[in-house]
Amino acid sequence: MRIAVLGTGTVGRALAGRLVGLDHLVVIGTRDPGDTLAREGPDSFAAWHRGHPGVQVATYAEAPVGADLVVNATPGTVSLEVLTSIGADVLDGAVLMDVSNPLDFSAGFPPRLAASDAESLAERIQHAFPRTRVIKTLNTVNASVMVDPAALGATTTVFVSGDDRDAKSVVMWLLESFGHRDVIDLGGIETARGVELYLPLWLRLTGALGTVQFNIRVVR
Repeated sequence: MRIAVLGTGTVGRALAGRLVGLDHLVVIGTRDPGDTLAREGPDSFAAWHRGHPGVQVATYAEAPVGADLVVNATPGTVSLEVLTSIGADVLDGAVLMDVSNPLDFSAGFPPRLAASDAESLAERIQHAFPRTRVIKTLNTVNASVMVDPAALGATTTVFVSGDDRDAKSVVMWLLESFGHRDVIDLGGIETARGVELYLPLWLRLTGALGTVQFNIRVVR
């Protein structure tokens, strides 16, 4: 598949690297490719990209053009702004896999959750782009667990939320290719409220456990 990953942070890099390793054609989107590639340092995008030369780099507007799947890996506080800059005409009919979290760090740590039990970020995206097929998933784990769940040494659970059955099938197939063996379909896009509201607990667990390398399992 041709896949556009929006966002060059830790999550975007992890997903782009894993996808290109699975022989997908991957384009990663950023505001200014020249500026992004010019930043040097051991943890810079430029250093990462030298190790992943198969990943193309484009602007946010260019990356999704012709893509079979668009992955929103931008920070949740700017996701709507980024998607709006791309335009509804480009995103019409697209499968949009939303892995973002609406975390507001403006007041420090722990961040405030800029969502509620009345409306999730995923729902806001769906409402803003009604002809885009939004599927929420993977926001309940860190980047490395997203792409390599087997590293935990046990089967754990991830979730999908969305209104379009065919789009959900595409995303679930992709999750299975990453190694996820327990994927629970929660239902329509409104169920994304639950997985987004899990984040305050996830953040507290990172502190209690001293690591982000963990996940939960739904035993039934």
